[in-house]
Amino acid sequence: QVQLVESGGGLVQAGGSLRLSCTAPGRTYNMGWFRQAPGKEREFVSATSWTAYTTYYADSVKGRFTISRDNAKNTVYLQMNSLKPEDTAVYYCAADRDRLTTREESYAYWGQGTQVTVSS
Repeated sequence: QVQLVESGGGLVQAGGSLRLSCTAPGRTYNMGWFRQAPGKEREFVSATSWTAYTTYYADSVKGRFTISRDNAKNTVYLQMNSLKPEDTAVYYCAADRDRLTTREESYAYWGQGTQVTVSS
């Protein structure tokens, strides 16, 4: 069974930064980050192809978040800068071998999530 493990969440003040990490199931998996705020549906944040040549970002995080990967370590990162209170959510990483997409239903494997809280 494929297991994804996120880390790096925490409490930060508005304007601060955090870097999330996710252990990918393998170097050839496309990886995505999603988040779910209290009382809201889970939403797409960012995604990267396994080659890292293609990346996607939600408009709400473009210019502030950066997705990257180190395939030698099977790890995907989400660098989050200029954090806002509205970024508060549980962040999930997801993996799929076949597709690179912003659609959560297309991802086969998910992590348990890591909490990010941004105080104002």
